[in-house]
Amino acid sequence: MSQVRRKLATILATDCVSFSKHMETQEEKTLESLKACREIIDPLINKYSGRIFHTAGDSVIAEFDSPVSSVNAAIEFQKAIKVRNDLEKTNPKLYWRVGIHLDDIIIEGENIYGNGVNIAARLESQSPSGEILISDIVKQHINNKIGEPIYPLGKIDLKNISNNFEVFSLLGDGKNKFKKASNKIINKKLKFAILPFVNNSQDQDSGFLVDGIVEDLITEFSMMREFEILSRQTTVNFKNENEDLKEFSKKFELDFVVTGSIRASGKRVRINIELSDANDDSIIWSNKYDRVMEDIFDLQDEIVRKISIALLGEIEISSLQRSKRKPTENITSYEYLLRGKENHHKFTKEANIEALKCFDKALIADPGNAQAYAWKVCTLGQALYRGFTDRDSDEVFSEAKDNIEKALELNENDFECHRMLSAVYLSDHDYILAEDHGRKAFNMVPNDPRVLSGYGEVLVRTGKVDKGLELLNKAFELDPVPQGQSTSDNRIKDLILGYFFAEDFNKVIELSFDIRNMDIRSLVLILFSRSKLNQDIKSSNEYSLFINNHKDTDWEQTVDRFHIQDEAIKSKIISFIKTI
Repeated sequence: MSQVRRKLATILATDCVSFSKHMETQEEKTLESLKACREIIDPLINKYSGRIFHTAGDSVIAEFDSPVSSVNAAIEFQKAIKVRNDLEKTNPKLYWRVGIHLDDIIIEGENIYGNGVNIAARLESQSPSGEILISDIVKQHINNKIGEPIYPLGKIDLKNISNNFEVFSLLGDGKNKFKKASNKIINKKLKFAILPFVNNSQDQDSGFLVDGIVEDLITEFSMMREFEILSRQTTVNFKNENEDLKEFSKKFELDFVVTGSIRASGKRVRINIELSDANDDSIIWSNKYDRVMEDIFDLQDEIVRKISIALLGEIEISSLQRSKRKPTENITSYEYLLRGKENHHKFTKEANIEALKCFDKALIADPGNAQAYAWKVCTLGQALYRGFTDRDSDEVFSEAKDNIEKALELNENDFECHRMLSAVYLSDHDYILAEDHGRKAFNMVPNDPRVLSGYGEVLVRTGKVDKGLELLNKAFELDPVPQGQSTSDNRIKDLILGYFFAEDFNKVIELSFDIRNMDIRSLVLILFSRSKLNQDIKSSNEYSLFINNHKDTDWEQTVDRFHIQDEAIKSKIISFIKTI
């Protein structure tokens, strides 16, 4: 790993305004015009001793030793581009915006990141077209050293950095004043998504490796309380449905997006990865790696650390204790683990059988692979829940419990085991142990929607309704359509349960309209809520479903499977059912 060093530097960020729009209407001419602009910008950055360390075609980020040199370079290329645009033959006329900031940066090899880069990129995104937006510290350094007038534009909200950031403009008329900074809360957690990486391998069978590495990265970030990260399934759905990235980012209120590609060849893995701002597409950090498979865990740690530093500065990341979480030192065992997970995610009987074989092979290669035991339990549970096995359910359940115990014995910090044990103990009505294991899983991985929903379900049942609802709502936000599902029904059903315990019966009714396939528990809770609101339940759709499909149900046994700890609430539900 290259040595980390710091220095004070001026960062210039510039990009082309409305580039994507121009590309949609006249692609070839836009590319020609862009090339002409870059032939102006790049040499002038070099003339003033700047170094370009990132470029994405329509954007450039450069480092300068001097704020004066940086601003002079920007002034000269903005004026040169204006002269070019004034020519009648120029088509399309491309305009650029610039942001400049002086700050401490971190250098690793050819890569630069840190607050200096982040702030310059954000200033660029808010710069008026054709102008240069600078921070107060840059303005102090260039006062009386620049021939152009400097106009104060006021204080702005600088996303994730400050809501009271003073900025100044050059090459404008000073009329583009920013509104007074809002008083919005700025300490909200950063929210981002790691999109499925492109598989550039010639051997498409390596898809399991690509998906596995990305899934591991998502899990790593799920362990950090500083972030919120979308679930793997939500990003897979985005890829499969070919959604527009802008709309996707807006829908989930993302701050950042991570994209990349992986090329696997033999035992070598090449990874290109890029972190960009979800709102303005500016590049925050990017890198290329060429490693052997044996280094894959160290590489994942490095990626997580660099992205974290790029977003938050140099923080201490306590979650990066890979020695406690690395599944195995045996690469064969790791590859079988990833193949097993890939098959588990397909949710078919054939894939379920193949997944179990893969996990067994992973354990043959390394009997100490705790994650292989844990994922085998998940797959056995999937077989039972979806009817993929003809084996006796008690026999399968017993095997699953044995595998959980083996996994915990090997690694007591495996959150998957605690997550599953919480569900097992809840089904056995052991609410104390269900809450204990749910809490352990949550403390380890506070952003995994499976953990959030499982622990939230336990909490609403054990009287911690507000906290439980917070977690259930967060699971819905990060993972609206859970893995293996085609609708949000399961998330909504959990929320109905939570709001029922909160006695927010109006919210229960509101959520009822979003369920596509009604389950018996939600059906009962919705009817109960309608009665509490003095509604005519007999005119409701739920009443018709109840009478037509569940009239002869054994309600004592059915309500027992709702796993309600409070016996008084159970009695009220059963008494209500008898009145229908």
